[in-house]
Amino acid sequence: RGGIVLKKEYIKSKNKIRVTFELAKNELPEDQAIEHIYLVGDFNEWEQTATPLKRNKQGAYRVALELEPGRAYEFRYVINGRHWCNDWAADAYAPSAYGADNCVVEVPYANGQSA
Repeated sequence: RGGIVLKKEYIKSKNKIRVTFELAKNELPEDQAIEHIYLVGDFNEWEQTATPLKRNKQGAYRVALELEPGRAYEFRYVINGRHWCNDWAADAYAPSAYGADNCVVEVPYANGQSA
């Protein structure tokens, strides 16, 4: 993806980090029509329909979540309820119990604060 990373923005009033997850148009499977894409992970108990991504004018799908700082969250995308895929901009990858790697997003503390 050439240097694109998960966008992270500190929300001081809530002490949360807004993370924007995005699947670019060129990362979508070309062999199937996209009906829906969901973000699943530790933050929504891997519920496959809890966090839908919305398509923008450029054809990318994105969603922003407010996450607790100082943690790492595992996640993946589910396309049309059956095609699981990873984000190549993830901070890291972790093996899952299902034989594939999960993506990891590191959510830092803001301005050097600690637990």
